[in-house]
Order: sequence, then structure tokens, then C-alpha cells
Amino acid sequence: MTGPEGRLVPLSTFATLKTSTEPRELKRFQQLNAVRVQGVIPPGVTLDQALRSLEEEAESLLPPGVTVDYAGESRQLRSEGGKFLGTFLLSAILIYLVLAAQFESFRDPFIILAGSVPLAVSGALLFSFLGFTTLNIYSQVGLITLVGLVAKNGILIVEFANHLQEAGKEKLAAVIEAAGTRLRPVLMTTAATVVGHFPLVIASGPGAGARNSIGIMLVSSMIIGPLFTLFVVPAMYVLLAADHSKRAAGEVVSASGGQAGTH
Repeated sequence: MTGPEGRLVPLSTFATLKTSTEPRELKRFQQLNAVRVQGVIPPGVTLDQALRSLEEEAESLLPPGVTVDYAGESRQLRSEGGKFLGTFLLSAILIYLVLAAQFESFRDPFIILAGSVPLAVSGALLFSFLGFTTLNIYSQVGLITLVGLVAKNGILIVEFANHLQEAGKEKLAAVIEAAGTRLRPVLMTTAATVVGHFPLVIASGPGAGARNSIGIMLVSSMIIGPLFTLFVVPAMYVLLAADHSKRAAGEVVSASGGQAGTH
């Protein structure tokens, strides 16, 4: 480089040159500098198991101040996977309140839900335990949907048994006749639900895992659920339901007494 007097001056007099390496771009996630790690889950390993293994390795290797966050399906699993129990209980409470308003009773909805839902959910989780599917976001959606589907069969029996009691029959005779009379509607609704959701079980192609999880949960529970509905719900009805036959008899006596007084 030429100086003011025309003499050559070394470049180091004005600046210092050095060689360094810089990234071509800075990746950011949630407004923080981030390094994205991608991987493929091996067969037989669930997404939750893979994330737990990653979190354990990150806890032992990463320095303090570095956090792990997720995107895509992994983020959805971590952010919403822990909310299943609260959502399930909320759906059960909502259905209970709707049934309580319909039956004008707090006993009958409890008989319907307690006699069918827990055992049907246990049957669905049995298939998950045996390895047919995993407890993921999609199977959790199927379990929440199951609450309404299984309760429908119990409604048929309890409502018809109440009508038979109001007609003058005893509680035991009323629920036995209701279970026998409503057997065909229960089987028809069960068959329609199973046949309608069975294509999800045998689905293939992109996104088949999600459809398989929902289908297996619904189909397996709807096959097992009616067995509990036809036996457990009547047993709970005999133990817990109100005796409508006595109330109906009292109303008949009071009505006849009022007519006699009028005459």
C-alpha cells in the first residue's frame, strides 16, 4: 500500500488479517440460537422412548444453560401428551352432566359411565399392552372418543329399565327385560361402529400409523365393551338405581285418592 509520500507501507501497519471459520447461516428456534438434530427411529422403538433416550443423553453431555426443545410430532407429543388424563376426565364429566340433565338424576349417569367406560378402556389398553399399538396422541384421541361410544349402549338399557319400572315392574325384572329387549339395538350399534372403523385398522400408506392407532383402540374397545354393558350395567343398576316402581305406585294411589275425593 502507498503512503502519503508515495512510499510503500506494509499492510500490517493499517490492519491485522487473520483466518477464521464462521457458519454460513445462524439457525434460530424460539428466538434463540439453535442446533437442529434430526434422526430416524428404528423399528420397534416408540417416539416417546426415543425422546427419553435423547433427553437422558442431553442431560449428561450438554453444558449448563443449554436446553432441548422439539418441533413437529415430537413437540406435539411433549406438549400435549401429559394432558391426556385431564382431557379424559373433563370429557367424562361433561358427558355425566349431559346425562344427568337428560335423566334428571345423578344415579343413572353414574351407573352408565361406571358400568361400561372403565372396563371398555381397560380392554382397549390391553391391546396396547400386547403390542398392537402404542399409547400415542392418536390412540389417546381414540380413548376419549370411546367414552361417548360406550356410554351409548348403557343409555339404552338404563332408560328402558326406568320406563318399565314406571309401568309397575320391579327393579330386577325391569332391568332383565331391558337388557334382553335392547340386546339387538346394542349389537347393531356395536356392529355399525366396528365395521365403520375397521378400515382404519387395515389402512396402509403415508399416515397409516395414526389411523391404525385410532382404529385399533375403537374397534377393540367396541368389541369388548358390549360384554360389560350387558352384564355389569344391569348389576350396577340393581344395586344403585332408584326404585321407580314405588314412586309410580305412590303417584297412582295419590291420583286415585284425589279422584275419590272429587266424587
